[in-house]
Amino acid sequence: MSYAHGMPAVYDNLASGYDLAFKPLDALGLTRLRRETLALLPVDGTILEVGAGTGANFAHYPPCKLAVASEFSIKMIEVAVGKTSTIRLVQTNAEMLPFPADHFDAAFATLVFCSIPDPALAFAELRRVVKPGGRIVLLEHVRPDNLLGPVFDLINVASMAIAQDHFNRRTAQTAAASGLKIVEVRKKLLGIVNLIVCDVN
Repeated sequence: MSYAHGMPAVYDNLASGYDLAFKPLDALGLTRLRRETLALLPVDGTILEVGAGTGANFAHYPPCKLAVASEFSIKMIEVAVGKTSTIRLVQTNAEMLPFPADHFDAAFATLVFCSIPDPALAFAELRRVVKPGGRIVLLEHVRPDNLLGPVFDLINVASMAIAQDHFNRRTAQTAAASGLKIVEVRKKLLGIVNLIVCDVN
């Protein structure tokens, strides 16, 4: 990630209250969506999480030969490290992953691509580090392709000012334009949230 606009500082400041802020959403179904997303990853493989935050997904990882969780906010990592003894945490950004080519069987992200400055570059990095034939799974809030779309365009103005969070991205289209094969898009909550399953060619 380019670290533009002080993004790490924004998320460092959010880290201490992040889990508490997400508790209502978890209770309303976000935890179930996390489980559904990670259930699509291969078992006993090498797995990369991009944008692990405070480790909300750790409890739902499948059995892995190797699990790596990447995150650019050091304060988020300081919270996450207390939630695992088996997952390797790495401070990095999605646009410059410090891993060799064809290193992972699969990668995933949940509620991350909304805040990456250059998602196309991040997808290029994921295509590089995930083996051909490997899987990339995303759980993302997106611009709905219905009457709610213009509403999300308006929300985007405020969300960008507050937390550099894009509310009107079309993440599946960006993934496809970046060379990933879209296998499936499961639309949730009137299309506001998409579970996007991609294969690496």
